[in-house]
Amino acid sequence: MRIVIAPDSFKGSIAAADAAAALAAGWLAARPGDDVTRLPLADGGEGTLDVLAAAVAGARWHSALVTGPDGRPVDCPWLELPDATAVVELARASGLPLLTAADPLGAHTAGLGEAISHALEGGARSIVITLGGSASTDGGTGALAALGARFLDRAERALPRGGGALRDLASVDLAGLRRPPAGGVSCLADVTAPLLGPTGAAAVFGPQKGADPGQIERLDGGLARLAALLGGDPGAAGSGAAGGTGYGFAAAWNAQIRPGAAELCRIAGLDRALRDADLVITGEGRYDQTSTGGKVAGAVFAAAAAAGVPAALVAGQLAGDPPPVTAALSLSELAGSPAAALAAPARWLRLAGQRLAAATEPAGGQGGRGHTRRGAGR
Repeated sequence: MRIVIAPDSFKGSIAAADAAAALAAGWLAARPGDDVTRLPLADGGEGTLDVLAAAVAGARWHSALVTGPDGRPVDCPWLELPDATAVVELARASGLPLLTAADPLGAHTAGLGEAISHALEGGARSIVITLGGSASTDGGTGALAALGARFLDRAERALPRGGGALRDLASVDLAGLRRPPAGGVSCLADVTAPLLGPTGAAAVFGPQKGADPGQIERLDGGLARLAALLGGDPGAAGSGAAGGTGYGFAAAWNAQIRPGAAELCRIAGLDRALRDADLVITGEGRYDQTSTGGKVAGAVFAAAAAAGVPAALVAGQLAGDPPPVTAALSLSELAGSPAAALAAPARWLRLAGQRLAAATEPAGGQGGRGHTRRGAGR
């Protein structure tokens, strides 16, 4: 049988490549004669560069020192693809893990803009920005300011960095903003949230960044001021990604906001890998109602359905309605608890791969499309 193993990272526990390796090892322990392809994936959040570096032949790493989300310098890597596309991961320049303490009003995206400048100076002809994992809710103003835009108060003074300052925004000056590259700019979003309101950047993601209700109201109000002055479409899907960074780059730099998981599946070659495959296995840390709306699992399920390939899922935890797959395994149930699964994810992923393989039989017993006995599920 030909098996494709295409998981996302299990956030906070194991990277996508390591998860794919563990699942593959488990599968081959039970069925050593099978042809197993590992294709780790991402949705535009943390780990995206590692996935692309593994998937794209000729990709080259670069790095530069940039201003982190709290003002301290951070070493930010980015990836140059063979077509001179630079892929910059926001989380590496302006991500939440780079903070020593939550700062929902003051954290900013200046480092992202600095990294983009370095990539352009290195000859990048197009830019891809992956938006997941941000520390801030500044609408991308920190990054745009680093590229030459000016965000001013009533006295025409430059605003301090951070989303909290946007309540004092009185005007926007884009005269000095660096031109986008000729090949265009794409923002890969792992969410479909709009910029404003109860489903927007501040309300939904502000609490994850330490914002209390009063700060959320202030941040949302500041983003509304930004949208009133900058124009664009604050209601577009994904405009609220990365604290509104998707919106900022779409409005000021004509960036296209794309679903990250689907785009990365395309770049990594999932459709090619699924040709003649008998089964695809995907995975993520928690499967719930959001998983089919822009996440890796949903993108893999869609590609598998289009190719007529059965799919299976391994998740740290399974919540909500059952996924549209032939089998689904929960690492928490295999390990006995979420804590046990988190403590040794590779061990339980290997066991999950072994369980799926043991429960899978090729059609007619001689290759071809396989099927997984339902007993392999939860």
